[in-house]
Amino acid sequence: MSSRALVVIDVQESFRQRPIWAATSNPDLVDRVRRLTEAFRSSGDLVVWVLHTEPGTGDVFDPALGFVRLMDGLEPEPGEPVLHKTSHNAFTTTNLQQLLTGAGVAEVAVCGIRTEQCVETTARLASDLGYLVTFVTDATATNPIEHPDAPPGRTVAEILADPRTLGVDEIVARTEYALAGRFATIRTVAELAGDPSPAPDDRTAVPESAVG
Repeated sequence: MSSRALVVIDVQESFRQRPIWAATSNPDLVDRVRRLTEAFRSSGDLVVWVLHTEPGTGDVFDPALGFVRLMDGLEPEPGEPVLHKTSHNAFTTTNLQQLLTGAGVAEVAVCGIRTEQCVETTARLASDLGYLVTFVTDATATNPIEHPDAPPGRTVAEILADPRTLGVDEIVARTEYALAGRFATIRTVAELAGDPSPAPDDRTAVPESAVG
């Protein structure tokens, strides 16, 4: 039984098939996720892997195309669950909550892709379900977001040149502002992996009860 679990969300090859991946916020994501998984394993904590799937769409998330698999460099150990979801959060369309309950988990750390989408949504729902949540921002990744009125089919250069495009730094900052002190504690890989030299900007926060 473990009171803590790491949930690794959507760190899958699907994202590398999209041109916008060239503008990712975190090129070192795989290395950072691997450090986290090693730290949790060494503590005897549960590691759960989640992959996003959209069967029948012909998109990069369609399992038929072969990209719904972990990015190279990541490998579940025997006994580590690998779940497949069709919703943004990792709970609604999987048995994640049942797994965590069965393992006696009370505290959940989340990381993966994308920072403000599937990872944040999972963190919010986990908090609402009563888990103590740790959001490991520097083990998440996202990409610039186009304005809703932007024309489709633009190149990455055109997307980045558009002043209406929401940049990755702003996305990450907005996510942390929304989560910290309400839904999650913000921590770094260095802190959780026991690095003797943690990042200088200690952004930890004790969650407060809040509504809305």
